Amino acid sequence: MSIVSSLGAGQDATLDALLTGRGGLKPCRFETATLDTHIGEVDGVEDTRIPDDLANFDCRNNRLAEMALHTDGFAAAVASARERYGADRIGVFLGTSTSGILSAELAFRARDPQTGALPSTFSFATTHSTGSLADFVRLRLGLTGPAFVVSSACATTSKVFANAARMIAAGLCDAAVVGGADSLCLTTLYGFHSLELVSPTPCRPFDADRGGVSLGEAAGFALLERAAARPAPGTIHLLGAGESNDAHHMSTPHPEGLGARLAMERALTSAGLRPADIDYVNLHGTATTYGDAAEDQAITGLLGTRTPVSSTKGYTGHTLGAAGIVEAIVSVLALRTGLIPGSPQTLTLDPVLRSRYLQANEQGRLDRVMTNSFGFGGSNSSLIFGWAA
Repeated sequence: MSIVSSLGAGQDATLDALLTGRGGLKPCRFETATLDTHIGEVDGVEDTRIPDDLANFDCRNNRLAEMALHTDGFAAAVASARERYGADRIGVFLGTSTSGILSAELAFRARDPQTGALPSTFSFATTHSTGSLADFVRLRLGLTGPAFVVSSACATTSKVFANAARMIAAGLCDAAVVGGADSLCLTTLYGFHSLELVSPTPCRPFDADRGGVSLGEAAGFALLERAAARPAPGTIHLLGAGESNDAHHMSTPHPEGLGARLAMERALTSAGLRPADIDYVNLHGTATTYGDAAEDQAITGLLGTRTPVSSTKGYTGHTLGAAGIVEAIVSVLALRTGLIPGSPQTLTLDPVLRSRYLQANEQGRLDRVMTNSFGFGGSNSSLIFGWAA
């Protein structure tokens, strides 16, 4: 696995932040934005360089991906897998929602004042297009297996785990690179502002006075391989994945969390597990009034009120299409370390919400962890990770 977010580059930086309560949200100073909000901006993106032979892919989103590919030894791990399986037997299934929109925004500023034409240096296909991410990552890692990009709002990089599992089960590949990147852009910042969904302070999921999301950016990748008949000790598995779409509203979840619950039920079914088997749930938990309430109903209706839950978006902000991979990695880190991350940014729990929401860290053995990602339009995904049996 590899991860880059406003908490820093790498699993160690992420784990240190969770252990110490160090958040990555700061007052918005991004580009020309003049918004009263906090964001999770990644340090070092501007200094990252795309290799000369891939220079036409240069944009903020692909720079974020470049950072993550070379963090936590990820590129080296993929190279080793390429030797074992062959380049054509490793799939690339990635997600992004914002992709390289910033590159188009910058190009629009530089359009010809007479004709309105965009500058000749602007390449939509290798920057703004969602497909740019998979093209760039395949070339960067030297892979030739099946590849595609998913763009399903905030469930995006959760859904690619299920895509990869199906492709491996179908025999189309033996391993897969999953994950993706979502970078900050003005369209996103002002778009969420226009919906009155951004918080002026760092977001506080499940707080009685929560005021909306804090937007962020991130990139992350994971290498999935076909499960061995006799897994090595210490191997963590993707045990189950569940997806649904309630199509209730363009931007508001079903008030009773029906789509969210269905995704969780399907994840449990695919894993052959019962609700009581889940030791911790990393919530979608965006800190919006309706979103948190709907997820709370789904959680308590299916899992009850004893399972510890929390949202880590108070640390990273809502990284939109990258939220799935970020929180999948947090979930695996929880399994490996026994850390059940709390949410210290949440000051006063909303008394209407009934989940066992953690404000402080807890420590204990974890065998199976669920992580939820729910997007606009009712696009829902739940994943379950656990130790090999």
